[in-house]
Amino acid sequence: MTAGDLDRPTATERLPIIDGHNDALLALLRNPERPDSLLERSALGHLDLPRAEDGGFAGGFFALFTPSGRSSGPRPRDAAASYELPFPPTPSVVRAQRFTGTLAARLFRDERAAAGRLEVVRTVAELRSCLERRVLAAIFHIEGAEAIDPGLDALEVLYQTGLRSLGLVWSRPNAFGHGVPFKFPSSPDTGPGLTDLGRALVRACNQLGILIDLSHLNEKGFWDVARLSQAPLVATHSNAHALCPAARNLTDEQLRAIRDSDGMVGLNFAVSMLRADGRPDAATPLEVMVRHLDHLIERLGEDKVGFGSDFDGTIVPSAIKDAAGLPRLIEALRDAGYGEALLRKLAFENWLRVLERTWRA
Repeated sequence: MTAGDLDRPTATERLPIIDGHNDALLALLRNPERPDSLLERSALGHLDLPRAEDGGFAGGFFALFTPSGRSSGPRPRDAAASYELPFPPTPSVVRAQRFTGTLAARLFRDERAAAGRLEVVRTVAELRSCLERRVLAAIFHIEGAEAIDPGLDALEVLYQTGLRSLGLVWSRPNAFGHGVPFKFPSSPDTGPGLTDLGRALVRACNQLGILIDLSHLNEKGFWDVARLSQAPLVATHSNAHALCPAARNLTDEQLRAIRDSDGMVGLNFAVSMLRADGRPDAATPLEVMVRHLDHLIERLGEDKVGFGSDFDGTIVPSAIKDAAGLPRLIEALRDAGYGEALLRKLAFENWLRVLERTWRA
């Protein structure tokens, strides 16, 4: 497949999809019933290399996330439609660095063993090459900056290792800012903004060319990043608050700021962040996803929306089920009147555009 062929998939080819977020590395580590590698097919969870190849999952942001020190406790999937759950504990820098190293090593071992079927990419040129060669492109992403020390030394080391995307927070406070809680219904305005160290981290990410992921950051922190950052504003896996009033979703005012920065939003497949009632119901129809995409495109424009599945980190619609089911979403969008040019933008072109504006190489 040549560069031009990316624009013209044949009837027998899958439209290549770049995805804004998955938790597959953590899911493999935490579920002993799954194979100990991304390279082996499983009937459990959402994502592995064989299912990615089946569904056209061509590349994605592979999250390295450090769980809280104790059992994760209740989650929205366990809760009633109205809920407010306490913040999980924040891990120490030492624990987060150790856990991040464990997940990174797992990713790099799989890359070495993949025989050219999976590569960790550090530049847009490498990402494009993977798309053309049908090699799964893994973007090294950290969700929650707990592994970054106050002197930001770890940031430099992680960048050299391959880090190209960083979520400042998960759904808990840390040294850099405050995440939104698991709360529904709720505004994302749930606490104070970035700390002084958080502002320093934003500036350092801009200097290195690391994408700053706004998903899970509370509203005051969002506006702090919007004022400070010289890069496009990006939320890798978030939805429209106007359609689903979860604390993690983005208001129309936030969407306008992302539009004005030439950034983008990746649609989160989490049913609890899609449904108007916030319920974790896997029977949620694909039409609900279409409505969120319609809203995001109306507010942001066709060039600033993509996919951010949150595979292996949430409950997704059963009609999709896993990465192999992505063509069913594409067909639902075709049925809803989405043309081929727009589908290419949503699938991969918009992610390529925003990364070209963000990464240094």
